Amino acid sequence: MSHPGKPIPEIGYDSLSDRFRGALNFEHNKPDFKELDLGSPVSPLRTRGPGGGVGGGPAASGITTTSSSSSSSGSVSGKTGNNPVVKRSDGGGNNHSGELSGSSESSPTASESVRSAAAARNSKPGHRRSNSGGAPLIYSGGSVTSSSGGSSVNSPVMNVLPSGNICPSGRILKTGMACRSSTRSDVLGSGTGNYGHGSIMRGVGGGKLGSGSGGETTGGNVTGNIQFAGESMMVKRAMASSDPEEIKRAGNEQYRRRNFAEALCLYDRAIAMSPDNAACRSNRAAALAGLGRLGEAVRECEEAVRLDPGYWRAHQRLASLHLRLGQVENARKHLCFPGQQPDPVELQKLQAVERHLNKCADARKVGDWKSALREGDAAIAAGADSSPQLFACRAEVLLKLHQLEDADSGLSRIPKFEWSTPSCSQTKFCGMLAESYVFFVRAQVEMALGRFENAVAAAEKAGHLDPRNIEISMMLSNVRLVARARARGNELFNSGKFAEACSAYGEGLKFDPSNSVLYCNRAACWSKLGQWERSVEDCTHALKIQPNYTKALLRRAASNGKLERWAESVRDYEVLIKELPGDNEVAEALFHAQVALKKSRGEEVYNMKFGGEVEEVSGLDQFRAAISSPGVSVVHFKAPSNQQCEQISPFFDTLCHQYPSMNFLKVDVNESPAVAKAESVRIVPTFKIYKNGSRVKEMICPSHQVLEYSVRHYSL
Repeated sequence: MSHPGKPIPEIGYDSLSDRFRGALNFEHNKPDFKELDLGSPVSPLRTRGPGGGVGGGPAASGITTTSSSSSSSGSVSGKTGNNPVVKRSDGGGNNHSGELSGSSESSPTASESVRSAAAARNSKPGHRRSNSGGAPLIYSGGSVTSSSGGSSVNSPVMNVLPSGNICPSGRILKTGMACRSSTRSDVLGSGTGNYGHGSIMRGVGGGKLGSGSGGETTGGNVTGNIQFAGESMMVKRAMASSDPEEIKRAGNEQYRRRNFAEALCLYDRAIAMSPDNAACRSNRAAALAGLGRLGEAVRECEEAVRLDPGYWRAHQRLASLHLRLGQVENARKHLCFPGQQPDPVELQKLQAVERHLNKCADARKVGDWKSALREGDAAIAAGADSSPQLFACRAEVLLKLHQLEDADSGLSRIPKFEWSTPSCSQTKFCGMLAESYVFFVRAQVEMALGRFENAVAAAEKAGHLDPRNIEISMMLSNVRLVARARARGNELFNSGKFAEACSAYGEGLKFDPSNSVLYCNRAACWSKLGQWERSVEDCTHALKIQPNYTKALLRRAASNGKLERWAESVRDYEVLIKELPGDNEVAEALFHAQVALKKSRGEEVYNMKFGGEVEEVSGLDQFRAAISSPGVSVVHFKAPSNQQCEQISPFFDTLCHQYPSMNFLKVDVNESPAVAKAESVRIVPTFKIYKNGSRVKEMICPSHQVLEYSVRHYSL
C-alpha cells in the first residue's frame, strides 16, 4: 500500500558511489562518463534543466512518483530535488561533457521522464495507458524504451509495466539504482493491471508472468531476452541519431556493460560526426583496450592528447597503456603530467615494473638466465602484462636453458603489437629497439629448431629495424653463415659425399656451437662412414641441447647397437617408444635390442617372437602353456565390471607395446574361474609376472608407476 504523503528519502549518487565504485571500476581503461543519479528504483530521473536544477526547471522540483506493490513491505517513492549537477573538469582546466567519469550526467530525456511520471499518477487501475507515440514499450535495464525509436523514459509507468522491484534478486543495479527484494521471488502475482503486481527478476531461470484479473498476458517466461532486445534497440536508435553526444552516451553505457565491440561502433560514429572531440577519442581508446587492441588504443589516446594537450584523463590512460606494454619511460612522461599529482597506485606499479625490468636486463647481460627469467616474470606480474619484449625475453631465456619446446611455444605467446607510433617504435630493451629484439629472439629459436629459412628472415628483419646494434649485426652474420653451411652439407650428403658433408656441418658449428640440428646431421654422416663412436658423441651433444630430439635418439640407439652396447641401446629405444608409441619399427628395434641384451648376459633365449599384442586367455590349459613359454610373461587378472580394472587396462596395453620382448596376457576371472581358482586370485585387478613358468612377482591393485617399474625390472 502506498503512502504518498511520506516518501522515502532519495538515495543519491554520493551514497551509492562509495558502495559500488568497485563494481564499475575498470582502472584506467574505464571510459570517461558521467553516471545518472537514479535515486529510487521507481522515481523519475533527476535531470538538469536549463538553470542547472533538476528536472525541467523549478516546476519539477517537487515531483513525487508513487507506485503500488503486492509486497506487504509497502511502496518505494522517489523524490527529486533541486540538486545541481556539477560538470566535471579533467584537471587541466577543460570540460568534456561526454567524457566517462564518476560524476552525474544529465538525462537526454528529462522532459519525457517528467511527463510520463505525471501521466502515471493520472492512470486508473485496470486500464491500459498508451504511449504518446502509439508504439509499444520495451523494458530494458531499468528503462522503458519505445520500440518505434522514440525517447527513453527511465521510470516505469504505472499499469503499463509491473510495479514493484525491477532488479536482479533484490540487489542494487550497477547503474546505481536502489532496489529492495520481493517477497515472491521471480513470480508476478495477480492484480488489476495488464501484467499484475510483483517483481520482474533477471535471474537464471527468468521471471514468470502471472495472470492478472484484467490482464492480457496469462503466462510465459520473462528472460534476459527483454534486456538484450532493449540494448539492441538502444544501439540502433543511437546509431540513427544525428547528435554525437547522444551517440557517445550510448557508447559509454555499452562500455559500462563490457560490450566493447558495440561501444567501439558507437564511438566510431560519434567521431565521424565530431572528429575533433578529444573525449570521444579517449573513450574509443578504452574500448580498443577492452578488446585487446593496445596498439590502436595508444594511437587513439595520442590523438586525444594532440587535440587537447591538457586533457589529463587521456594522459592517465596513455600512461596505463604504455606501462602494460613495458614502456616505462613513455608511461612516466604521461603519468607525471605537469600540474597534476600522479596516481600513487599507478606510480607504485610503474616503479615495480621498472625495478624488475632493470634486474632482468642486468641478469641477461651476464648470462644469469634463471635470474633473468625470474625478474622478467615478476615485471609481467607487476603490470607489464602485454609487453612483447618481456615475452620475447622469456623465450630467449628458455632457449639458453635448453628448453627448446618451451621456447618455441613462447614465441606464439608474444603479444601481437603494431609498433607504428613514434613513441613506441623508439622504446629500447637490453640496448636494442624493442621491436627488433623480438625478431632477434625469433631468429635464434628458429635456427635452433632447424628452421633456417625462417631464422634468416627474422634476423634480416631485426637488422633492418636496428642496423646500428652490434649484437643484432653479429647474430645476422652468424645466421646467414650457419644456414649456408647447413645447405652445403645437405647437398653433399645427398650426393653421397659424406666426409665432405661432415666438414660442411662442422663449419656451421663454428658459428653456432649449440645447434642440435647440425650435430645430428653430422652424426648421420659419421654413421654412413661407419664411425659409430663419433656418431654417438655427436648425438649426445645434440641431446644435451634438445633432450627429446627423436632423430638423435634413434641414431644413437642404432650406433650403440653397432657397438654392441645393448643396455644403452635399449635405454634409448625405451625413451623412443614412449615418444612414438605407435611406431612398429621402433618397437621391433627395441625387441631385437632386448633379445641381444639377454644373450649378452648369458640368459637362455629361444623361440622368442616379436610381440606387441595382448593375448586373451580363456582356459587353464592355454594359461599354463602361455606362462611356460620362454621369457617373461605378465598376466592381468580382471573383471569387466570393476572400475579399477577399466582404468588400468589401457595402460597395460601401452606397456605391451613398450616391452615387445615380454608376453602380456589378460584373464577374465568371470569367464575363466578355473584359472582364477588355480592362481588363488580373489581380488582384481591382480598382476602376476612369470619367468619360464615360475611366478616371480605378484601385485594387487598397483599404481601405474609400480606396475611399470616391475615390468621394466624383469624385462632387463
